[in-house]
Amino acid sequence: MNVPEFSRPIDIRHLTARPVRLVADETERKALAARFDLVAIKRLEATVSLEADGAGVMAQGALSADIVQSCAVSGDDLPTMISEPLALRFVPETTAADEEVELSEEELDEIPYAGTAFDLGEAVAQSLALAIDPFAMGPEADAVRKEAGLADEQASGPFAALAALKKK
Repeated sequence: MNVPEFSRPIDIRHLTARPVRLVADETERKALAARFDLVAIKRLEATVSLEADGAGVMAQGALSADIVQSCAVSGDDLPTMISEPLALRFVPETTAADEEVELSEEELDEIPYAGTAFDLGEAVAQSLALAIDPFAMGPEADAVRKEAGLADEQASGPFAALAALKKK
C-alpha cells in the first residue's frame, strides 16, 4: 500500500478540542505538485477542528495554498492562491460489498476509514486537488489564441453564424 505524499494520520481515540494545524514540507509539496500536475506548490497549510460525531468524526476548518500551475492556453506559469473551507466527515468503513448506495447531499463529503485512524493530510491534499481550476488562464491567453489563429468564444459561439449572415 502506498503512503500518501502528505500523510497525517489521526487516531480517533485521541481527539482533542485543540485545532490541528497541518503544514506540508518541501518534499511533500514537490510530491503533491507532481501528483496534481502543477509546476509547484509553494505553500500548503490547513487548520482543522475535529469533533467526535457518533462513530464518525466531523472535521471543519480551512486550507490555504500558493500554487503555480500552467496556463491552460499558453502553458505559462500562473501563480494562484487557493483558500478553501473544509467540511468533512470521517466514517468507519462498511463491510457491505457491491451494494448500491444513494448518498444525500450531507453524505457527499464522507470519507471512510478503517480501524481507529484516518488520514487528515490526504483529505486536505484531495481537497486542494478539487480546488484547482484545470482551465485557469493567464494574462497572455488571448494573445496566444490570436497568434495561433484560434477564434475567441464569441466568434465561435452559437450566434456566430447569424452574425456572419448579418454582415452580408
